[in-house]
Amino acid sequence: MKYDLTDIREIRALLEGAGFRFSKALGQNFLCDATVPKRIAEAAGLDDGTGVLEIGPGVGCLTVELAEQARRVVSVELDEGLRPVLARTLADCGNVALIYGDILRQDLSALVREHFADCARAVVCANLPYQITTPVLTALVKCGCFERLTVMIQREVARRICARENTADYGAFSVLMQWHCETELLFDVPPHCFIPAPKVTSSVIRLTRRPVPPAKTADEARMFALVRAAFQQRRKTLCNAMMHGLNLSRAQAAAALASCGLPEQIRGEALSVAQFAALSDALGRGCAWPESPRK
Repeated sequence: MKYDLTDIREIRALLEGAGFRFSKALGQNFLCDATVPKRIAEAAGLDDGTGVLEIGPGVGCLTVELAEQARRVVSVELDEGLRPVLARTLADCGNVALIYGDILRQDLSALVREHFADCARAVVCANLPYQITTPVLTALVKCGCFERLTVMIQREVARRICARENTADYGAFSVLMQWHCETELLFDVPPHCFIPAPKVTSSVIRLTRRPVPPAKTADEARMFALVRAAFQQRRKTLCNAMMHGLNLSRAQAAAALASCGLPEQIRGEALSVAQFAALSDALGRGCAWPESPRK
């Protein structure tokens, strides 16, 4: 049986028939606009050689679009209450596998090996629950298994991810995502496209994995310790942030900045990703790195 999975009346009937109740704790907002799932799937650039990981399928409206365009889809859903709903709505999708569990507890590398062994590439395409956006994207990017991530998230977070230096949205998460990926802000999705309607606007972004980082650094862990220190107290100058966050003396911090041609009064938000890499290496060369920098 075919369902219109973006029709509010049909969605409500499916959910009520299964005794399902929306969970605020899980951040459940299901799409109810027919154009959005198609646009997301098209933006993902799928073909018959693609394996897709979806997170949080809802009633399956995006899942169906993905299944039509990709070789295989694996959809991870935390809420067992959606099991009878998805059993009905995805019954005709023979290339979809459902996993009920927490995406943050999944071995992503093992999942890709098991389900996408015959696929030319693995990607992620999902309407992510707002409250797990940061840890999920961090895990997906760091695992290095996915060629591309096309995800819908809260607009505020999307802008942070894509922000460049010298802007208010730029921060440690911007640097992390841009170190691993090329970032693109694609389009916004207003609240009325969801049931229930969230209080914020969503955005779809595309993250394309870089074959190599955008700059060289001798010690990636050291660089990200520096980035965290720079943005923990973003109103401080970078010199002061390095002193407090990395246990450096003023002389050590100032010398490292000077060696990179940076003024002592500069703030962390003014540094590009490449400049953070260069400053991290300057700290290493000058032996101005404490044995146990603060986390």
